[in-house]
Amino acid sequence: MPEGPSVRKFQLLTSPFVGQVVAKVGGSSRKINVNDLSALRLQDSQVHGKNLYLAFVAADGPLAPTAEETVLQKEACSPAQGGQEEVCAPHPQDEELQECQNSRSEAPDAAEAPGNWLRFHFGLFGSVRANEFSRANKANKRGDWKDPVPRLVLHFEGGGFLVFYNCRMHWCSSPRADPASDILSMEFHRGRALDALSAPHPICYTLLDQRYFSGLGNIIKNEVLYLAKIHPLTQGSLLAHSDRERLLDCAVQFSSDWLHHKLLGQRLHSQIYQREQCPLGHPVMKATLGPSGGLKRLTWWCPQCQPVML
Repeated sequence: MPEGPSVRKFQLLTSPFVGQVVAKVGGSSRKINVNDLSALRLQDSQVHGKNLYLAFVAADGPLAPTAEETVLQKEACSPAQGGQEEVCAPHPQDEELQECQNSRSEAPDAAEAPGNWLRFHFGLFGSVRANEFSRANKANKRGDWKDPVPRLVLHFEGGGFLVFYNCRMHWCSSPRADPASDILSMEFHRGRALDALSAPHPICYTLLDQRYFSGLGNIIKNEVLYLAKIHPLTQGSLLAHSDRERLLDCAVQFSSDWLHHKLLGQRLHSQIYQREQCPLGHPVMKATLGPSGGLKRLTWWCPQCQPVML
C-alpha cells in the first residue's frame, strides 16, 4: 500500500481544489453513497501517516480556514521578539477547526458537524490523480487491456476533477491521528520514537508500528535498515543509543528524500528492497517476518552488510 511520502503527494494534488464545490460525482464505491458529495464544498485536505482526510461542508456555508492557515495564524499571534506581546483573539472558526483536529469538539456547528471528514486508506496500487484518469499500461491475467476503475471521481465547478483508485473510504468526525508519530510531520517526536526502538522486540517489527512511526511502510523499513547496517531481527534493546539515533535519522531522511523525488516525478531506486544483490554485490536474503499472530511482511537484508547481533 502507499506509504507516507506517496500519501503526502496525494494530499498536495487535492490542495488546489480546497474551496471549490463538487459539481458532479462518480465512482464504484459501495462503502459510501458518492452522491452525498454532490454540491458540497471541499473545505480542507490533510494527511496523517498513510491516511488522507478530506473535509466537506455545505456549499452555502462559511469556509473555515484550512489547517495550514490555522498554523500560520497561530504563528502570527505569537509574542513579537524584542517588543511588547501582541494579543490576537482567535476566530471562532479557528477554535472549531483545532477542536476537530484534536477530536475533542464538544459542540460542533454545521461547518464542523460530526461526519463531514472523509477518510481514505489506500490499498495496493492505490492512488489519486488530478485532471486525468489512470490508463492500463499492460494486459491483465485474461489478456484484456482494461483501465483501472476509480472508486471515486469528483468533478468541481472550476472545471478540474480528482480521481481516487483502490481505496477504502468512510465518514468520520475528524482526522484521528497524532502528528507526533508522523515521520514526515514537523511535530514528529524523536524522543518517543527512540524509546520505542529500544523495546526488546525485533527492530523490523517496531519500525512498522504506526503508533510511533505513522507513514513508515515496508519499503522504508527495508531501505533504512540497510542504510543503518542493522539486521532486521536485531532486538531493539541490544542496540546502542547511537545506533538507534542513526536508524531514526535514516528513516526521517529517507522518507523526506522519497517525497522530494516523488514531487519531481522521479522513481525510487531502492538499494535492498526487492533486490537480489546489495549495492556492494553481496547476495541478499529474503524472508517473511512479523510478530506471532500479527502481520508478516517480506523483508530483504544483506547478511554481510547487516550482520546478526548476538
